[in-house]
Amino acid sequence: METGTHKLYHVHGFHSRDFLDAYCSSKPEMPFAHEAFEYPMEKFYNAFSSGDFRGDVLIDISAGPIIQHLYAAQEYFRDIIILKPTEHCILEVKKWTDSRTGAFDWSHTTTLATELAGNSDQCEEKEIGLKAAIKHVVIFDLNKENLTDPIGLPQADCLLFWFILETISKDLEEFVTNFRKFSKLLKPGGRIMYYGALNCTYYMIGEEKFHFLKYNESDLRSMLSNEGFVITHLEVSQRKAVTDLMDFDSVVFCTAYKE
Repeated sequence: METGTHKLYHVHGFHSRDFLDAYCSSKPEMPFAHEAFEYPMEKFYNAFSSGDFRGDVLIDISAGPIIQHLYAAQEYFRDIIILKPTEHCILEVKKWTDSRTGAFDWSHTTTLATELAGNSDQCEEKEIGLKAAIKHVVIFDLNKENLTDPIGLPQADCLLFWFILETISKDLEEFVTNFRKFSKLLKPGGRIMYYGALNCTYYMIGEEKFHFLKYNESDLRSMLSNEGFVITHLEVSQRKAVTDLMDFDSVVFCTAYKE
Protein backbone atom coordinates (compact mmCIF):
# COMPACT_ATOMS: atom_id res chain seq x y z
CA MET A 1 0.00 0.00 0.00
CA GLU A 2 1.16 3.50 -0.79
CA THR A 3 1.04 5.24 2.59
CA GLY A 4 1.53 8.54 0.80
CA THR A 5 -2.04 8.31 -0.49
CA HIS A 6 -3.44 7.78 2.99
CA LYS A 7 -3.34 10.17 5.91
CA LEU A 8 -1.51 9.17 9.09
CA TYR A 9 -3.35 9.45 12.40
CA HIS A 10 -0.46 10.84 14.45
CA VAL A 11 0.71 13.21 11.70
CA HIS A 12 -2.48 14.57 10.15
CA GLY A 13 -4.96 13.84 12.93
CA PHE A 14 -8.71 13.59 12.48
CA HIS A 15 -11.81 15.17 13.96
CA SER A 16 -12.32 13.12 17.12
CA ARG A 17 -16.12 13.44 17.16
CA ASP A 18 -16.35 12.24 13.55
CA PHE A 19 -14.30 9.20 14.59
CA LEU A 20 -16.54 8.50 17.58
CA ASP A 21 -19.73 8.91 15.57
CA ALA A 22 -18.50 6.45 12.93
CA TYR A 23 -16.93 3.79 15.14
CA CYS A 24 -18.25 4.13 18.71
CA SER A 25 -21.76 5.60 18.76
CA SER A 26 -24.92 3.94 20.05
CA LYS A 27 -26.91 4.61 16.87
CA PRO A 28 -28.54 1.46 15.48
CA GLU A 29 -26.80 1.77 12.11
CA MET A 30 -23.31 1.92 13.67
CA PRO A 31 -21.71 -1.21 12.13
CA PHE A 32 -18.94 -1.88 14.65
CA ALA A 33 -20.92 -2.99 17.73
CA HIS A 34 -19.13 -6.36 17.81
CA GLU A 35 -15.62 -5.06 17.11
CA ALA A 36 -15.81 -1.85 19.19
CA PHE A 37 -17.87 -2.96 22.20
CA GLU A 38 -19.20 -6.47 22.59
CA TYR A 39 -16.14 -8.59 21.82
CA PRO A 40 -13.28 -6.45 23.19
CA MET A 41 -15.06 -5.28 26.34
CA GLU A 42 -15.83 -8.88 27.26
CA LYS A 43 -12.22 -9.91 26.60
CA PHE A 44 -10.78 -7.04 28.64
CA TYR A 45 -13.23 -7.72 31.47
CA ASN A 46 -12.36 -11.43 31.57
CA ALA A 47 -8.63 -10.69 31.51
CA PHE A 48 -8.83 -8.23 34.39
CA SER A 49 -11.14 -10.52 36.36
CA SER A 50 -8.54 -13.28 36.16
CA GLY A 51 -6.46 -11.42 38.72
CA ASP A 52 -3.31 -11.52 36.61
CA PHE A 53 -3.56 -7.84 35.71
CA ARG A 54 -3.30 -5.50 38.66
CA GLY A 55 -0.96 -2.93 40.14
CA ASP A 56 -0.39 0.78 40.66
CA VAL A 57 -0.16 2.16 37.11
CA LEU A 58 -1.85 1.24 33.86
CA ILE A 59 -0.93 3.12 30.67
CA ASP A 60 -3.38 3.09 27.80
CA ILE A 61 -2.26 3.76 24.22
CA SER A 62 -5.25 3.63 21.89
CA ALA A 63 -6.42 5.17 18.63
CA GLY A 64 -9.00 7.92 18.94
CA PRO A 65 -10.53 9.31 22.16
CA ILE A 66 -11.95 5.97 23.35
CA ILE A 67 -12.45 4.83 26.94
CA GLN A 68 -14.80 1.81 26.77
CA HIS A 69 -12.10 -0.80 27.39
CA LEU A 70 -10.98 0.92 30.59
CA TYR A 71 -14.12 0.33 32.66
CA ALA A 72 -12.86 -3.08 33.76
CA ALA A 73 -9.42 -1.71 34.67
CA GLN A 74 -10.45 0.77 37.34
CA GLU A 75 -10.87 -1.87 40.05
CA TYR A 76 -7.38 -3.30 39.53
CA PHE A 77 -5.15 -0.23 39.12
CA ARG A 78 -4.74 2.85 41.27
CA ASP A 79 -3.87 5.20 38.40
CA ILE A 80 -4.77 5.09 34.71
CA ILE A 81 -2.67 7.22 32.35
CA ILE A 82 -3.83 7.75 28.76
CA LEU A 83 -1.42 8.60 25.95
CA LYS A 84 -2.56 10.26 22.71
CA PRO A 85 -0.64 11.63 19.69
CA THR A 86 -2.96 14.60 19.04
CA GLU A 87 -4.31 17.42 21.18
CA HIS A 88 -7.73 17.02 19.59
CA CYS A 89 -8.16 13.53 21.02
CA ILE A 90 -6.81 14.65 24.38
CA LEU A 91 -9.39 17.44 24.57
CA GLU A 92 -12.17 15.01 23.65
CA VAL A 93 -11.19 12.60 26.45
CA LYS A 94 -10.84 15.41 28.99
CA LYS A 95 -14.23 16.77 28.02
CA TRP A 96 -15.68 13.45 29.17
CA THR A 97 -13.53 12.95 32.27
CA ASP A 98 -14.36 16.50 33.41
CA SER A 99 -18.09 16.01 32.66
CA ARG A 100 -18.18 19.08 30.44
CA THR A 101 -21.12 20.15 28.32
CA GLY A 102 -21.03 18.50 24.90
CA ALA A 103 -18.96 15.49 25.97
CA PHE A 104 -19.50 12.30 24.00
CA ASP A 105 -22.20 10.05 25.45
CA TRP A 106 -20.59 6.78 26.52
CA SER A 107 -23.64 5.56 28.48
CA HIS A 108 -24.16 2.60 26.12
CA THR A 109 -20.72 1.28 27.02
CA THR A 110 -21.22 2.03 30.72
CA THR A 111 -24.32 -0.14 30.59
CA LEU A 112 -22.43 -2.96 28.88
CA ALA A 113 -19.59 -2.72 31.41
CA THR A 114 -21.95 -3.01 34.37
CA GLU A 115 -23.80 -5.92 32.74
CA LEU A 116 -20.50 -7.76 32.27
CA ALA A 117 -19.72 -7.18 35.95
CA GLY A 118 -23.18 -8.35 37.00
CA ASN A 119 -24.19 -5.04 38.57
CA SER A 120 -26.28 -3.33 35.90
CA ASP A 121 -27.83 -0.99 38.47
CA GLN A 122 -24.48 0.73 39.15
CA CYS A 123 -23.91 2.62 35.89
CA GLU A 124 -23.38 5.99 37.54
CA GLU A 125 -20.89 4.58 40.04
CA LYS A 126 -18.99 2.84 37.23
CA GLU A 127 -18.65 6.04 35.24
CA ILE A 128 -17.64 8.13 38.26
CA GLY A 129 -15.08 5.51 39.23
CA LEU A 130 -13.42 5.48 35.81
CA LYS A 131 -13.29 9.25 35.59
CA ALA A 132 -11.57 9.33 38.98
CA ALA A 133 -9.12 6.60 38.02
CA ILE A 134 -7.94 8.42 34.88
CA LYS A 135 -5.25 10.60 36.44
CA HIS A 136 -3.52 11.99 33.34
CA VAL A 137 -4.14 12.32 29.60
CA VAL A 138 -0.76 13.05 28.01
CA ILE A 139 0.46 13.68 24.47
CA PHE A 140 3.22 11.49 23.06
CA ASP A 141 5.71 12.19 20.28
CA LEU A 142 7.34 9.27 18.47
CA ASN A 143 10.30 11.48 17.53
CA LYS A 144 11.37 11.96 21.16
CA GLU A 145 13.58 9.63 23.15
CA ASN A 146 11.21 10.13 26.07
CA LEU A 147 7.85 9.84 24.30
CA THR A 148 6.13 12.22 26.72
CA ASP A 149 8.98 14.73 27.20
CA PRO A 150 9.03 16.99 29.19
CA ILE A 151 6.68 14.87 31.30
CA GLY A 152 8.19 11.83 32.98
CA LEU A 153 5.88 8.88 33.58
CA PRO A 154 6.15 6.16 36.21
CA GLN A 155 6.81 2.71 34.81
CA ALA A 156 3.60 0.83 34.24
CA ASP A 157 2.46 -2.50 35.60
CA CYS A 158 0.37 -2.92 32.46
CA LEU A 159 0.16 -1.41 28.96
CA LEU A 160 -3.02 -1.50 26.88
CA PHE A 161 -2.84 -1.24 23.09
CA TRP A 162 -5.99 -0.67 21.03
CA PHE A 163 -5.64 -0.22 17.24
CA ILE A 164 -2.72 2.16 17.79
CA LEU A 165 0.44 0.57 16.36
CA GLU A 166 -1.35 -0.15 13.09
CA THR A 167 -2.38 3.49 12.66
CA ILE A 168 0.99 5.10 13.45
CA SER A 169 3.37 2.64 11.73
CA LYS A 170 4.11 2.88 8.00
CA ASP A 171 5.50 -0.65 7.73
CA LEU A 172 6.26 -3.73 9.82
CA GLU A 173 9.69 -2.40 10.76
CA GLU A 174 8.12 0.71 12.25
CA PHE A 175 5.46 -1.46 13.88
CA VAL A 176 8.19 -3.24 15.84
CA THR A 177 10.15 -0.05 16.53
CA ASN A 178 7.09 1.75 17.89
CA PHE A 179 6.12 -1.20 20.05
CA ARG A 180 9.67 -1.21 21.44
CA LYS A 181 9.39 2.49 22.30
CA PHE A 182 6.16 1.98 24.21
CA SER A 183 7.33 -1.20 25.92
CA LYS A 184 10.09 0.82 27.61
CA LEU A 185 7.28 2.28 29.73
CA LEU A 186 6.63 -1.17 31.20
CA LYS A 187 8.18 -2.60 34.34
CA PRO A 188 10.19 -5.83 34.03
CA GLY A 189 7.66 -8.62 34.36
CA GLY A 190 4.87 -6.22 33.45
CA ARG A 191 1.94 -7.26 31.30
CA ILE A 192 0.27 -6.05 28.13
CA MET A 193 -3.17 -6.36 26.61
CA TYR A 194 -3.32 -5.94 22.87
CA TYR A 195 -6.35 -5.45 20.64
CA GLY A 196 -5.98 -4.89 16.92
CA ALA A 197 -7.34 -5.51 13.44
CA LEU A 198 -5.75 -7.98 11.03
CA ASN A 199 -5.22 -7.66 7.29
CA CYS A 200 -6.50 -4.11 7.12
CA THR A 201 -5.14 -1.36 4.85
CA TYR A 202 -7.31 1.69 5.56
CA TYR A 203 -10.07 3.25 7.64
CA MET A 204 -12.31 6.17 6.76
CA ILE A 205 -13.11 9.31 8.76
CA GLY A 206 -15.73 11.17 6.77
CA GLU A 207 -14.38 11.41 3.22
CA GLU A 208 -10.75 11.03 4.30
CA LYS A 209 -8.88 7.74 4.00
CA PHE A 210 -6.32 6.97 6.70
CA HIS A 211 -3.41 4.53 6.71
CA PHE A 212 -3.73 1.23 8.53
CA LEU A 213 -0.81 -1.19 8.51
CA LYS A 214 -1.60 -4.62 7.10
CA TYR A 215 -0.25 -7.42 9.30
CA ASN A 216 -1.38 -10.88 10.39
CA GLU A 217 -1.40 -13.09 13.47
CA SER A 218 2.03 -14.50 12.67
CA ASP A 219 3.51 -10.99 12.46
CA LEU A 220 2.13 -10.17 15.90
CA ARG A 221 3.38 -13.40 17.47
CA SER A 222 6.85 -12.91 15.99
CA MET A 223 7.13 -9.33 17.21
CA LEU A 224 6.13 -10.17 20.77
CA SER A 225 8.45 -13.15 20.93
CA ASN A 226 11.39 -11.25 19.46
CA GLU A 227 10.84 -8.37 21.88
CA GLY A 228 11.00 -10.66 24.91
CA PHE A 229 7.31 -11.16 25.63
CA VAL A 230 5.61 -14.42 26.51
CA ILE A 231 2.10 -14.71 25.09
CA THR A 232 -0.40 -15.99 27.64
CA HIS A 233 -3.51 -15.75 25.48
CA LEU A 234 -4.24 -14.96 21.84
CA GLU A 235 -7.46 -15.33 19.92
CA VAL A 236 -8.89 -14.07 16.65
CA SER A 237 -12.51 -13.14 15.96
CA GLN A 238 -13.79 -12.93 12.41
CA ARG A 239 -15.27 -9.67 11.20
CA LYS A 240 -19.00 -9.07 11.69
CA ALA A 241 -19.15 -5.43 10.56
CA VAL A 242 -20.83 -4.87 7.19
CA THR A 243 -19.35 -1.61 5.94
CA ASP A 244 -16.63 -0.24 3.70
CA LEU A 245 -15.33 2.16 6.37
CA MET A 246 -12.54 -0.35 7.09
CA ASP A 247 -11.27 -3.39 5.18
CA PHE A 248 -10.02 -5.63 8.04
CA ASP A 249 -11.01 -9.30 8.01
CA SER A 250 -10.71 -10.06 11.74
CA VAL A 251 -9.72 -8.67 15.12
CA VAL A 252 -7.15 -10.07 17.53
CA PHE A 253 -7.02 -9.99 21.34
CA CYS A 254 -3.76 -10.90 23.03
CA THR A 255 -2.21 -10.82 26.49
CA ALA A 256 1.47 -11.26 27.29
CA TYR A 257 4.08 -10.51 29.93
CA LYS A 258 7.60 -9.14 29.67
CA GLU A 259 10.35 -11.57 30.66
